[in-house]
Amino acid sequence: MKYFGGCDSGSTYTKCVIIDETGKMVANVTLRSRINSVLSAQDALDQAISQVPDLHSAEELTYLVGTGYGRNKVPFADENISEISCHAMGVHVADPSVKAIIDIGGQDVKGIAVDADGTVLNFAMNDKCAAGTGRFFEAMARAFEMELEDFSKLSLQAKNVIPITAQCTVFAESEVISLVGEGKPMDEIAAGIENAVAKRCFVMAKKAGATDQITLTGGCAKNDGLKQAIEKVLHIKCVDLPIDPQLMGALGAAEYARQKGM
Repeated sequence: MKYFGGCDSGSTYTKCVIIDETGKMVANVTLRSRINSVLSAQDALDQAISQVPDLHSAEELTYLVGTGYGRNKVPFADENISEISCHAMGVHVADPSVKAIIDIGGQDVKGIAVDADGTVLNFAMNDKCAAGTGRFFEAMARAFEMELEDFSKLSLQAKNVIPITAQCTVFAESEVISLVGEGKPMDEIAAGIENAVAKRCFVMAKKAGATDQITLTGGCAKNDGLKQAIEKVLHIKCVDLPIDPQLMGALGAAEYARQKGM
């Protein structure tokens, strides 16, 4: 049996997926990224390899593709491919019916249109500001003194929305702290945050060619409040993928490795 790997070296998390020659996922790992991208990728690869009895090191993979922020630092990679292409292919593997993606990474937001074969038709990227990214949501959770997972569900309880006017992460955090200090309902503040990010996703959704449905990838795809806000603000359905949306880049990289290594 041949095995193929994809390692998504992100700015916040490093993900690794191993698939067999049939395309079945046999191992997956998600780790918080370290300062050193090489060490992060090595850790993820080692843990993924340990889940496959037939493998003992990454060098035994038939083909390995690196992707993401640190894609050039993945040890033993045969090739590196952009995260835009890999997210498109990963979503295509997970659900071929989905043709539009908003990928919210640690430091940027991308809108991606997917062709029938999993390749990229069109894309747009906002990498000039951290607002609406994973780092932004981490800052908001800190302002609420909550775990990120708890914050992502807080807005679901809101009956009203308190608008957040600041566009910059630093100013938005200050605005949120002020509102919390004034005793405003925390769920309504959270709803304002989610709505503000959803509005920033509007252009990305248009570039991705979304009409009636879209899917979210990256760690922020697990933010239930954001998904709800996007559906309300964009009047569009957010499709839940059958595979962890945070793994899409690594899964797409592994599928590219399978196509190239067979």
